Amino acid sequence: MISRSTTRTLALGVAISLQIPAVLGCGGRRVPDLARVFSSAREQTGKRPIILVPGILNMELVNSETGETVWPSAFRSHDDLDLPITSDPLTSGDSLVATKAIESTRFLPLTPKVKILQDRWSHCGPTSVIKKGNGIIRPRTVTAIPTTRLYDWRRDNVQMTQQLIHRIASLKSKLNKPDLRSNVVAVSMGGLIARYAAMYADADLPRDNYPPPLTWAGAQHIDKIFMFGVPNEGSMEAFATILRGYSITEGDNKPRRLFNKLSREDAFSALAFFQLMPHQETARFLDQDLRLLKIDMYDPATWKLYGWSVAPDPEFRKRFAHKRADQIATNHTAENLLDLHLAAILERTRLFHQALDAQLSAPSPVALLATTTPGGLPAWGPRFAGDCDETLSASVIFYDKNKNRWVTVTSPKELLYSDGQKIRREDVKRAMYLPGDGGLSRASALWQNLEGVRVQSPYKTIHRLCKPFLGAGDMRVFRET
Repeated sequence: MISRSTTRTLALGVAISLQIPAVLGCGGRRVPDLARVFSSAREQTGKRPIILVPGILNMELVNSETGETVWPSAFRSHDDLDLPITSDPLTSGDSLVATKAIESTRFLPLTPKVKILQDRWSHCGPTSVIKKGNGIIRPRTVTAIPTTRLYDWRRDNVQMTQQLIHRIASLKSKLNKPDLRSNVVAVSMGGLIARYAAMYADADLPRDNYPPPLTWAGAQHIDKIFMFGVPNEGSMEAFATILRGYSITEGDNKPRRLFNKLSREDAFSALAFFQLMPHQETARFLDQDLRLLKIDMYDPATWKLYGWSVAPDPEFRKRFAHKRADQIATNHTAENLLDLHLAAILERTRLFHQALDAQLSAPSPVALLATTTPGGLPAWGPRFAGDCDETLSASVIFYDKNKNRWVTVTSPKELLYSDGQKIRREDVKRAMYLPGDGGLSRASALWQNLEGVRVQSPYKTIHRLCKPFLGAGDMRVFRET
């Protein structure tokens, strides 16, 4: 996640590439042709534009008709976060629009501020930029204009990618530089959008069973992608949000709901939460004896069997039929519409994951750089997919004979083995959690479990560049020369 002050830090402190001209190999007394060596450097003017792409929950959503701030807010409104339930989620929309990136907020008057983007960046510095308006940051020393790409974080990631590509193309047109390539600084889900943009540009996902051909068409627009806390293998926390609603706590802390805000009904209507789920190849589900289960994440029958999401909930189905009758087409019953919606979202998610996990047969023309926090650094500093906090990475599924239904556990607690013996909470936690930053496992951020992809991947890792770590007063580490 990323704040406004963080954005300023990133614009100069992180997302500027380092180029060092090589003069090795000139040998002996030979005098190099310096005019030729530095000819390309003389032609450069300014620096690459920087596109900042925040993640899910990181942008304010406002009702464009009433001006009411719907997110962040602890209270539900008439037109809240839930999108209309339709048989085609890609066409579902409402009057909410993204207006700005969120640094911190108070959900209730007289309560402490909750850091949404600020916490991971508060110790990075310095700042050398000034706020301009309309989400644009203009640094004093950079020629091109870095801009924050605002979008509705509930919507389909591919649609948001298409908007990003069109925005970059528009920037190139305004600067009259058709060959210009931007650097992208992406946080959380913004990294998935940026990666898809680099791999496929604005190409849509196919409607058949096959992923789109990997073209790297976005390389004409993007030079580097700096990724902070990006769930490249998905996030079990996103899956938990679909099941129980949004929790303001992370890690192995007891889940705490934000009143009735961002409920599981809201999550069910938002395609983006499904696209953040663990990918099929890396999803970890455990049985009652904490052994791995083989489960098809994208099969609607799986969701119906285990009671995942609100779709199979009889009470929700009854309320939906009563309250949303005006949204139901004449050729669909209310229950049928819920099933069609879930099936469409799961299929879209499967295709999106397939596209991101495409095999890389050649070096990538776009540099992919993941930023992580090494262990042993100050706990109060910013964290990106570190290894110091327990992070949910698996769910436990078992049949409860007393309740006569399947139960899915997404937070650790004492359980029973199939033979009736107790499993300590600590043992359950050890099976469910992996090292990470509390919300994202390090393995997902670094693409560690997709072996076929990782072997040929150009993926690289850099550590955080912050004053507490470097002990430096100036963070202008990366520069273009």
